[in-house]
Amino acid sequence: MTGIVYKSTGSWYLVKAEEGAFYECRIKGKFRLEGIKSTNPIAVGDVVDFEVETNNNATTGVINAIHDRKNYIIRKSVNLSKQTQIIASNIDQVFLLVTIDNPPTFTSFIDRFLVTSEAYSVTTILVFNKIDSYQLKQRAEVLYLKDIYEKIGYQCLEVSATENTNVAAVKELMLGKTSMFVGHSGVGKSTLVNAIEPTLNLKTKEISDQHKQGKHTTTFAEMFDLSFEAKIIDTPGIKGFGVVDMNKEEVDDYFPEFLAIKNDCKFNNCLHVEEPKCAVKVAVENEEISPSRYKSYLHIIAGEEEHYRTDIWE
Repeated sequence: MTGIVYKSTGSWYLVKAEEGAFYECRIKGKFRLEGIKSTNPIAVGDVVDFEVETNNNATTGVINAIHDRKNYIIRKSVNLSKQTQIIASNIDQVFLLVTIDNPPTFTSFIDRFLVTSEAYSVTTILVFNKIDSYQLKQRAEVLYLKDIYEKIGYQCLEVSATENTNVAAVKELMLGKTSMFVGHSGVGKSTLVNAIEPTLNLKTKEISDQHKQGKHTTTFAEMFDLSFEAKIIDTPGIKGFGVVDMNKEEVDDYFPEFLAIKNDCKFNNCLHVEEPKCAVKVAVENEEISPSRYKSYLHIIAGEEEHYRTDIWE
């Protein structure tokens, strides 16, 4: 039988078969070990083949093959740095939720996610959530960030899940597609999903006042069929985003504003660091490329982990 993985808990997978029935499935033993470095060899969104079996009057399945993926989002695993984690696969688009405060989302995180989505051919839309709670300074920062990312081709939306502001716009973009929602814990993913589809009633929690960080509410990635011809993948909050399997020579291809002008550099293999007559560095100096984006690029090609803060007000 063939089906789509709707939920992964690490050892068991909830698979929806083509005829609509759900099966709890596990992986065949040998299959788990076949050169798979990821912490999760099977991800939500994967199309899989499985065999149904009945034990003790319980019907389960055994997954024996994964179909080729159209795309996926992958990052370095936080706990096992040598391994990677596929967050989800076969995605039509990602809504990356960003908050200025409670908790803060830094440009370093945004840029690393966007580089990965460019590399794996996943459309990403930036959703600036909680706009109803911002004072003048935070509001200015939203507008500043929107200007940076819209200028290089990313669609940006200002949303308040609690006040139902622009929720309909998000919903319209989701029609007929499989959409993944990602962001730090506490940015309001589950609240926004509940506003889009109230019957899901996903768990939400308040922000920790002491550290202004979200408390984890979603433990595993999970896909849901919605009432309006759309699928949604809700994901656990992501603290950091490690870029995976990228040579430093190719990173500039995943910064659209770099890619647009890199042929104007004097050297074909220009890394845009110390080389003379570099079109990218000139664009940064002329404020045609955002300094925060350039700083993110430098950290990525240096192979540094995402432990730094890129402050747009520097």
